[in-house]
Amino acid sequence: MSHIRRAGEQTHPDTKARRFVFVLLDDFTLLSFASALDCLRLANRRAGRSIYEWTLVGDGGGTVVSSTDTEIKLDGDLCELHRDDTIVLCGGTNIQKATSKKLINWVRRESRKGAKIAGLCTAAYVVAKAGLLDGKSATIHWENQDSFSEEFPEVELRKSVFTIDGNRMTTAGGTSSLDMFLQIIADDQGEEIANWVADQQIYSSIRTDQDTQRLSVPTRIGVRHPKLSQVIQMMESNIEDPISPSLLAKDVGMSTRQLERLFRRYLNRSPKRYYMELRLQKARNLLMQTDMSVINVALACGFASPSHFSKCYRAHYETTPYRERGTQASKHLLS
Repeated sequence: MSHIRRAGEQTHPDTKARRFVFVLLDDFTLLSFASALDCLRLANRRAGRSIYEWTLVGDGGGTVVSSTDTEIKLDGDLCELHRDDTIVLCGGTNIQKATSKKLINWVRRESRKGAKIAGLCTAAYVVAKAGLLDGKSATIHWENQDSFSEEFPEVELRKSVFTIDGNRMTTAGGTSSLDMFLQIIADDQGEEIANWVADQQIYSSIRTDQDTQRLSVPTRIGVRHPKLSQVIQMMESNIEDPISPSLLAKDVGMSTRQLERLFRRYLNRSPKRYYMELRLQKARNLLMQTDMSVINVALACGFASPSHFSKCYRAHYETTPYRERGTQASKHLLS
Protein backbone atom coordinates (compact mmCIF):
# COMPACT_ATOMS: atom_id res chain seq x y z
CA MET A 1 0.00 0.00 0.00
CA SER A 2 2.97 2.34 0.53
CA HIS A 3 3.39 3.00 -3.22
CA ILE A 4 -0.24 4.15 -3.43
CA ARG A 5 -0.07 6.70 -0.66
CA ARG A 6 3.14 8.33 -1.87
CA ALA A 7 2.55 8.27 -5.63
CA GLY A 8 2.98 11.69 -7.20
CA GLU A 9 3.46 13.45 -3.84
CA GLN A 10 6.65 15.17 -2.73
CA THR A 11 7.29 16.10 0.90
CA HIS A 12 7.93 19.84 1.28
CA PRO A 13 11.56 20.25 2.34
CA ASP A 14 10.68 22.74 5.10
CA THR A 15 7.70 20.92 6.56
CA LYS A 16 7.68 17.54 8.23
CA ALA A 17 4.67 15.42 7.41
CA ARG A 18 2.51 14.33 10.34
CA ARG A 19 2.50 10.54 10.62
CA PHE A 20 -0.49 8.41 11.61
CA VAL A 21 0.08 4.83 12.74
CA PHE A 22 -3.12 2.87 12.09
CA VAL A 23 -3.40 -0.19 14.32
CA LEU A 24 -5.91 -2.60 12.77
CA LEU A 25 -7.50 -4.99 15.26
CA ASP A 26 -9.19 -8.26 14.31
CA ASP A 27 -12.74 -7.65 13.03
CA PHE A 28 -12.14 -3.90 12.68
CA THR A 29 -14.82 -1.79 11.01
CA LEU A 30 -13.75 -1.04 7.46
CA LEU A 31 -15.85 2.13 7.10
CA SER A 32 -14.28 3.81 10.15
CA PHE A 33 -10.76 3.04 8.95
CA ALA A 34 -11.39 3.98 5.31
CA SER A 35 -13.11 7.26 6.21
CA ALA A 36 -10.11 8.38 8.24
CA LEU A 37 -7.53 7.27 5.69
CA ASP A 38 -9.26 8.89 2.75
CA CYS A 39 -9.34 12.24 4.55
CA LEU A 40 -5.55 12.14 4.82
CA ARG A 41 -5.14 11.10 1.18
CA LEU A 42 -7.31 13.92 -0.06
CA ALA A 43 -5.63 16.48 2.18
CA ASN A 44 -2.31 15.54 0.58
CA ARG A 45 -3.84 15.91 -2.86
CA ARG A 46 -5.21 19.37 -2.05
CA ALA A 47 -1.92 20.51 -0.54
CA GLY A 48 0.04 19.14 -3.49
CA ARG A 49 2.51 17.48 -1.14
CA SER A 50 2.63 14.95 1.69
CA ILE A 51 1.42 16.85 4.70
CA TYR A 52 0.33 13.47 6.10
CA GLU A 53 1.93 10.03 6.05
CA TRP A 54 0.64 6.76 7.43
CA THR A 55 1.53 3.17 8.08
CA LEU A 56 -0.58 0.13 8.93
CA VAL A 57 0.47 -2.13 11.80
CA GLY A 58 -1.05 -4.80 14.00
CA ASP A 59 -0.29 -7.34 16.67
CA GLY A 60 2.00 -9.84 14.92
CA GLY A 61 2.09 -8.02 11.58
CA GLY A 62 1.15 -10.03 8.50
CA THR A 63 -2.50 -9.56 7.59
CA VAL A 64 -5.67 -8.68 9.47
CA VAL A 65 -9.31 -9.32 8.57
CA SER A 66 -12.06 -6.72 8.95
CA SER A 67 -15.62 -7.39 10.10
CA THR A 68 -16.57 -7.65 6.41
CA ASP A 69 -13.99 -10.45 5.91
CA THR A 70 -11.80 -8.10 3.89
CA GLU A 71 -8.13 -8.97 4.36
CA ILE A 72 -5.62 -6.12 4.68
CA LYS A 73 -1.85 -6.57 4.39
CA LEU A 74 -0.07 -4.75 7.21
CA ASP A 75 3.18 -2.84 6.91
CA GLY A 76 4.48 -4.45 10.08
CA ASP A 77 4.16 -5.47 13.73
CA LEU A 78 3.71 -3.14 16.70
CA CYS A 79 6.99 -1.24 16.77
CA GLU A 80 8.86 1.65 18.35
CA LEU A 81 7.36 5.00 17.34
CA HIS A 82 8.40 8.64 17.42
CA ARG A 83 6.87 10.87 20.08
CA ASP A 84 5.14 13.05 17.48
CA ASP A 85 3.35 10.10 15.85
CA THR A 86 -0.41 9.71 16.23
CA ILE A 87 -1.65 6.20 17.00
CA VAL A 88 -5.06 5.37 15.53
CA LEU A 89 -6.55 2.19 16.97
CA CYS A 90 -9.24 0.74 14.69
CA GLY A 91 -11.76 -1.47 16.47
CA GLY A 92 -14.95 -3.24 15.51
CA THR A 93 -16.79 -6.33 16.70
CA ASN A 94 -15.50 -8.56 19.53
CA ILE A 95 -13.31 -5.74 20.82
CA GLN A 96 -12.52 -7.47 24.13
CA LYS A 97 -11.23 -10.54 22.34
CA ALA A 98 -9.17 -8.42 19.93
CA THR A 99 -7.47 -6.54 22.78
CA SER A 100 -4.29 -8.44 23.63
CA LYS A 101 -1.92 -7.86 26.55
CA LYS A 102 0.81 -7.09 24.04
CA LEU A 103 -1.33 -4.35 22.49
CA ILE A 104 -2.20 -2.84 25.89
CA ASN A 105 1.46 -2.76 26.96
CA TRP A 106 2.52 -1.26 23.63
CA VAL A 107 -0.09 1.51 23.81
CA ARG A 108 0.95 2.36 27.38
CA ARG A 109 4.63 2.47 26.42
CA GLU A 110 4.10 4.70 23.39
CA SER A 111 1.78 7.03 25.32
CA ARG A 112 4.55 7.60 27.86
CA LYS A 113 6.67 8.90 25.01
CA GLY A 114 4.00 11.48 24.26
CA ALA A 115 2.22 9.92 21.28
CA LYS A 116 -1.32 11.09 20.62
CA ILE A 117 -3.81 8.23 20.69
CA ALA A 118 -7.13 7.88 18.87
CA GLY A 119 -9.67 5.09 19.15
CA LEU A 120 -12.09 4.57 16.25
CA CYS A 121 -15.44 2.81 16.68
CA THR A 122 -15.06 0.45 19.66
CA ALA A 123 -11.31 1.03 20.11
CA ALA A 124 -11.94 3.46 22.96
CA TYR A 125 -12.15 0.20 24.92
CA VAL A 126 -8.44 -0.45 24.26
CA VAL A 127 -7.44 3.05 25.35
CA ALA A 128 -9.56 2.80 28.51
CA LYS A 129 -8.27 -0.71 29.27
CA ALA A 130 -4.74 0.71 29.15
CA GLY A 131 -5.80 3.29 31.74
CA LEU A 132 -5.26 6.18 29.35
CA LEU A 133 -8.78 7.64 29.53
CA ASP A 134 -9.02 7.95 33.32
CA GLY A 135 -10.41 11.38 34.15
CA LYS A 136 -10.94 12.19 30.47
CA SER A 137 -13.98 12.42 28.25
CA ALA A 138 -14.50 9.87 25.49
CA THR A 139 -17.11 8.32 23.25
CA ILE A 140 -17.75 4.86 21.83
CA HIS A 141 -20.36 3.28 19.55
CA TRP A 142 -23.80 3.58 21.17
CA GLU A 143 -24.23 -0.20 21.21
CA ASN A 144 -21.18 -0.50 23.50
CA GLN A 145 -21.93 2.42 25.81
CA ASP A 146 -23.71 0.42 28.52
CA SER A 147 -20.89 -2.07 28.94
CA PHE A 148 -18.23 0.65 28.70
CA SER A 149 -19.87 2.72 31.46
CA GLU A 150 -20.03 -0.29 33.76
CA GLU A 151 -16.39 -1.28 33.21
CA PHE A 152 -14.81 2.19 33.13
CA PRO A 153 -16.73 4.46 35.53
CA GLU A 154 -13.71 6.78 35.80
CA VAL A 155 -14.13 7.83 32.15
CA GLU A 156 -16.58 10.62 31.32
CA LEU A 157 -18.51 8.90 28.55
CA ARG A 158 -20.30 11.13 26.06
CA LYS A 159 -22.86 10.32 23.39
CA SER A 160 -21.22 12.55 20.79
CA VAL A 161 -20.02 11.37 17.38
CA PHE A 162 -16.44 12.09 18.39
CA THR A 163 -14.55 13.52 21.35
CA ILE A 164 -11.14 15.16 21.54
CA ASP A 165 -9.73 15.61 25.04
CA GLY A 166 -6.13 16.74 24.87
CA ASN A 167 -4.03 14.03 23.24
CA ARG A 168 -6.85 11.45 23.44
CA MET A 169 -9.35 11.18 20.59
CA THR A 170 -12.28 8.79 20.22
CA THR A 171 -15.06 8.28 17.70
CA ALA A 172 -18.36 6.43 17.73
CA GLY A 173 -17.63 4.50 14.54
CA GLY A 174 -18.99 4.58 11.00
CA THR A 175 -18.75 7.99 9.35
CA SER A 176 -17.85 9.71 12.64
CA SER A 177 -14.20 9.04 11.75
CA LEU A 178 -14.70 11.32 8.80
CA ASP A 179 -15.99 14.11 11.06
CA MET A 180 -13.09 13.83 13.49
CA PHE A 181 -10.41 13.70 10.81
CA LEU A 182 -11.92 16.73 9.09
CA GLN A 183 -11.57 18.49 12.45
CA ILE A 184 -7.95 17.33 12.74
CA ILE A 185 -7.19 18.63 9.23
CA ALA A 186 -8.93 21.94 9.99
CA ASP A 187 -6.84 22.35 13.17
CA ASP A 188 -3.62 21.42 11.34
CA GLN A 189 -4.08 23.07 7.95
CA GLY A 190 -7.08 25.36 8.16
CA GLU A 191 -10.78 25.05 7.36
CA GLU A 192 -10.33 25.70 3.63
CA ILE A 193 -8.48 22.41 3.10
CA ALA A 194 -10.85 20.52 5.43
CA ASN A 195 -13.90 21.83 3.57
CA TRP A 196 -12.32 20.90 0.22
CA VAL A 197 -11.77 17.34 1.49
CA ALA A 198 -15.42 17.16 2.60
CA ASP A 199 -16.58 18.38 -0.82
CA GLN A 200 -14.50 15.73 -2.55
CA GLN A 201 -16.21 13.08 -0.42
CA ILE A 202 -19.68 14.52 -1.20
CA TYR A 203 -20.02 15.09 2.54
CA SER A 204 -22.24 18.13 3.00
CA SER A 205 -23.21 17.86 6.68
CA ILE A 206 -20.03 17.96 8.75
CA ARG A 207 -20.73 17.16 12.39
CA THR A 208 -18.90 18.53 15.43
CA ASP A 209 -18.13 17.02 18.82
CA GLN A 210 -21.44 18.49 20.00
CA ASP A 211 -23.53 16.29 17.70
CA THR A 212 -24.97 13.08 19.12
CA GLN A 213 -24.57 9.63 17.58
CA ARG A 214 -28.10 8.34 17.41
CA LEU A 215 -31.14 9.55 15.56
CA SER A 216 -33.55 11.63 17.61
CA VAL A 217 -36.26 9.76 19.51
CA PRO A 218 -39.03 10.90 17.09
CA THR A 219 -37.01 9.66 14.11
CA ARG A 220 -36.15 6.34 15.76
CA ILE A 221 -39.72 5.52 16.76
CA GLY A 222 -41.29 7.09 13.67
CA VAL A 223 -43.57 9.29 15.76
CA ARG A 224 -43.39 13.04 16.26
CA HIS A 225 -45.16 13.64 19.54
CA PRO A 226 -43.23 15.90 21.97
CA LYS A 227 -44.61 14.40 25.19
CA LEU A 228 -44.10 10.83 24.02
CA SER A 229 -40.50 11.66 23.07
CA GLN A 230 -39.93 13.31 26.44
CA VAL A 231 -41.18 10.25 28.33
CA ILE A 232 -39.02 7.87 26.27
CA GLN A 233 -35.95 10.04 26.89
CA MET A 234 -36.63 9.86 30.63
CA MET A 235 -36.98 6.08 30.40
CA GLU A 236 -33.69 5.73 28.52
CA SER A 237 -31.92 7.89 31.13
CA ASN A 238 -33.29 5.95 34.10
CA ILE A 239 -32.71 2.26 33.45
CA GLU A 240 -31.08 1.32 36.77
CA ASP A 241 -33.77 3.10 38.81
CA PRO A 242 -36.98 2.89 36.76
CA ILE A 243 -39.57 5.63 37.18
CA SER A 244 -43.19 4.61 37.67
CA PRO A 245 -45.66 5.38 34.84
CA SER A 246 -47.61 7.67 37.17
CA LEU A 247 -44.53 9.85 37.83
CA LEU A 248 -43.59 9.83 34.15
CA ALA A 249 -47.08 11.02 33.28
CA LYS A 250 -46.98 13.70 35.97
CA ASP A 251 -43.63 15.03 34.70
CA VAL A 252 -45.11 15.72 31.25
CA GLY A 253 -48.42 17.07 32.54
CA MET A 254 -50.59 14.05 31.76
CA SER A 255 -52.66 11.55 33.66
CA THR A 256 -51.52 7.93 33.82
CA ARG A 257 -54.50 6.94 31.68
CA GLN A 258 -53.60 9.52 29.03
CA LEU A 259 -50.04 8.20 28.95
CA GLU A 260 -51.34 4.64 28.54
CA ARG A 261 -53.49 5.71 25.59
CA LEU A 262 -50.55 7.60 24.02
CA PHE A 263 -48.31 4.52 24.10
CA ARG A 264 -51.07 2.22 22.87
CA ARG A 265 -51.90 4.53 20.00
CA TYR A 266 -48.37 5.13 18.69
CA LEU A 267 -46.34 2.13 19.91
CA ASN A 268 -48.98 -0.56 20.37
CA ARG A 269 -47.79 -1.40 23.88
CA SER A 270 -48.13 -0.05 27.39
CA PRO A 271 -45.54 2.31 28.93
CA LYS A 272 -44.63 -0.47 31.37
CA ARG A 273 -44.02 -2.94 28.52
CA TYR A 274 -41.95 -0.42 26.52
CA TYR A 275 -39.84 0.41 29.58
CA MET A 276 -39.28 -3.29 30.26
CA GLU A 277 -38.04 -3.81 26.69
CA LEU A 278 -35.53 -0.97 27.08
CA ARG A 279 -34.22 -2.49 30.31
CA LEU A 280 -33.95 -5.97 28.80
CA GLN A 281 -32.15 -4.58 25.76
CA LYS A 282 -29.53 -3.01 28.03
CA ALA A 283 -29.29 -6.27 29.98
CA ARG A 284 -28.62 -8.22 26.80
CA ASN A 285 -25.86 -5.79 25.81
CA LEU A 286 -24.21 -6.21 29.19
CA LEU A 287 -24.46 -9.99 29.06
CA MET A 288 -22.94 -10.12 25.57
CA GLN A 289 -20.23 -7.49 26.02
CA THR A 290 -19.03 -7.72 29.64
CA ASP A 291 -18.00 -10.25 32.27
CA MET A 292 -20.49 -8.83 34.78
CA SER A 293 -22.30 -11.46 36.82
CA VAL A 294 -25.94 -12.06 35.98
CA ILE A 295 -26.87 -10.66 39.40
CA ASN A 296 -25.00 -7.41 38.74
CA VAL A 297 -26.55 -7.15 35.27
CA ALA A 298 -29.97 -7.52 36.85
CA LEU A 299 -29.26 -4.75 39.36
CA ALA A 300 -27.83 -2.46 36.67
CA CYS A 301 -31.08 -2.79 34.73
CA GLY A 302 -33.43 -2.13 37.61
CA PHE A 303 -34.40 -5.68 38.62
CA ALA A 304 -34.66 -6.31 42.36
CA SER A 305 -33.98 -10.05 42.13
CA PRO A 306 -32.19 -12.43 39.71
CA SER A 307 -35.25 -14.68 39.56
CA HIS A 308 -37.51 -11.85 38.38
CA PHE A 309 -34.87 -10.77 35.88
CA SER A 310 -34.51 -14.31 34.52
CA LYS A 311 -38.29 -14.70 34.21
CA CYS A 312 -38.68 -11.43 32.28
CA TYR A 313 -35.64 -12.14 30.10
CA ARG A 314 -36.90 -15.57 29.15
CA ALA A 315 -40.36 -14.24 28.31
CA HIS A 316 -38.85 -11.67 25.94
CA TYR A 317 -35.86 -13.48 24.40
CA GLU A 318 -36.99 -17.10 24.81
CA THR A 319 -33.80 -18.01 26.64
CA THR A 320 -32.36 -17.39 30.08
CA PRO A 321 -29.61 -14.87 30.86
CA TYR A 322 -27.31 -17.77 31.81
CA ARG A 323 -27.86 -19.54 28.49
CA GLU A 324 -27.40 -16.26 26.60
CA ARG A 325 -24.04 -15.79 28.28
CA GLY A 326 -23.09 -19.42 27.53
CA THR A 327 -24.05 -19.09 23.87
CA GLN A 328 -21.89 -16.00 23.48
CA ALA A 329 -18.93 -17.76 25.11
CA SER A 330 -19.33 -20.70 22.71
CA LYS A 331 -19.28 -18.35 19.71
CA HIS A 332 -15.97 -16.91 20.89
CA LEU A 333 -14.47 -20.35 21.29
CA LEU A 334 -15.54 -21.36 17.79
CA SER A 335 -14.39 -18.14 16.08
